[in-house]
Amino acid sequence: MVILGTGTSVGVPAIGCACDVCRGGHLRNQRTRCAIALGLPDGNLLVDSPPDLRTQLLREEIGVIHAVLYTHEHADHLFGLDDLRLFPFYLGHPVPIYCEDRVQQRIRKSFDYAFKDELPTHAGAVPQLAFQPIENEPFSLLGQRVEPIRLRHGPRMDVLGFRFGRIAYCTDTNEIPESSWRQLEDLDVLILDALRMRPHPTHFSLDEAVEVARRVNAKQTYFTHVSHELDYESTNQQLPPRMELAYDGMRIPLS
Repeated sequence: MVILGTGTSVGVPAIGCACDVCRGGHLRNQRTRCAIALGLPDGNLLVDSPPDLRTQLLREEIGVIHAVLYTHEHADHLFGLDDLRLFPFYLGHPVPIYCEDRVQQRIRKSFDYAFKDELPTHAGAVPQLAFQPIENEPFSLLGQRVEPIRLRHGPRMDVLGFRFGRIAYCTDTNEIPESSWRQLEDLDVLILDALRMRPHPTHFSLDEAVEVARRVNAKQTYFTHVSHELDYESTNQQLPPRMELAYDGMRIPLS
């Protein structure tokens, strides 16, 4: 697994910001929008398609994506979808898109040019997608068992995290429903939302995320969806053992 991006919705550096994190140039404070990619037995799985997707895939030398899995429909997790246009040339078929219904509806609305009745002007002009619904049950994808984890992203929005073997990816959340805690048992790695020090209405603060990590008790926890308020070096020095900030390009062995 490679963590493609670890940044908040505006990324780090933030446009127009002159803070030490944004202007300091530390490579692990350079945070593109959140996504991960997994090299699975039957291909490469992408989780979310952020606006930085092209840059991320080129940086990590990932030449083809075989399927995409979506946590939710917010722009910072979705709006790089047009960069999927190349992959049907390599795959020989549309890109499989695994998502909940409201994510599909957002894709159809935001990328309506991909779903018009008329024929495209040429091959590759628009994304070619094949939607696959996500239910509340585990399923097999590219040779890997995928277990959806229901999460809350503020008071009005449900989103999904995912468990892959003994790794769980839980970005964009500030509440784990009681029914979901059992899915976070016996983990080697937890990747968890931790936006900033101060509370936020839709994301865990760092202190809140640390408390979740303590309850889950994974062998290692990495925090993602991080804003410019958290410096990589100084924040890690303050964190408990077995917890640290993730960074763009971090690689984690699949267990």
